[in-house]
Amino acid sequence: MRISTGSIRLVIPAASLALLLTAVFYMQPRAMSYTGLNLLFNLAVPIALATVAQMLIMAVNDLDLSMGAFVSFCACVTATFVQASPAVGVLIFLGAIAAYAVIGVVIHVRELPSIVVTLGMSFVWGGLAVLMLPSPGGEAPGWARWLMTSRPPFVPMAIVASIVIALVTHFVIMRSSVGVLIRGVGGNVRSVERAGWSVIRIRAGTYALAGFFAVLSGIALVGLTTSADANIALRYTLLSIAGVILGGGEFVGGKVSPIGAVIGALTLTLAGSFLSFMRISPDWQIGAQGAILIVVLGLRLLLNRLEKREKSR
Repeated sequence: MRISTGSIRLVIPAASLALLLTAVFYMQPRAMSYTGLNLLFNLAVPIALATVAQMLIMAVNDLDLSMGAFVSFCACVTATFVQASPAVGVLIFLGAIAAYAVIGVVIHVRELPSIVVTLGMSFVWGGLAVLMLPSPGGEAPGWARWLMTSRPPFVPMAIVASIVIALVTHFVIMRSSVGVLIRGVGGNVRSVERAGWSVIRIRAGTYALAGFFAVLSGIALVGLTTSADANIALRYTLLSIAGVILGGGEFVGGKVSPIGAVIGALTLTLAGSFLSFMRISPDWQIGAQGAILIVVLGLRLLLNRLEKREKSR
């Protein structure tokens, strides 16, 4: 029996989430309720949006080490300018998205390592966030608060929103012509160039789209927390990378799985929320999330080897 690569990318993350959820329900049966699920997946939406943003960057063979700082910056903009002067806030967001597109162009034209450029940009975004909000504060816009705390019937808002995010990004990346070009740049950039497409425009558009999802992540985060902080989302850099890898993505080759990335973000959110619910130290929470990632990667590597053996026969 042959196991397709696509199946591996989707089945392993889903199985990981199911196993972790089963363990949570076994240890804490009261979590098996609307309120319990809402608590467990409370921060899933901003993490899922940041993971999708990171996935887009990784789809073109880059890595964004400024993701956490940028989401924090967007959160500060949301809690200050968007709340007090929405028009100014929107203009700042548009400028930030345009800056992301320029970063993608500069990395390609100058052939610079994305890790170095985005690491430098993390200090820029962090500095702007501190200038904007030197101490924790601000206020969430009413519409953002209402949207993130609404209670749809049967299933918590976090799960509903995550499903919508997964379906939308799956269509954009896996089913649309835009997604084919994005993955083409990551998989075989010369073929894209020979087909007459502008790699610079594709990379600029990909970075801009990633910036857009990161902006949504910052807005969603403030909608949940009701205020902001210049360091509120710094962990999102590593969480977004881990979510993409956990969901079946790879660092090279334009190999990503949008649905898997969202499932990976849900798995990491569930692990962190459950350990917080059990009053476990944050240090152990980070270790548990890392252990989950290592186990899943080990399982994926094993299945990939089994697949290669089957094909070689």
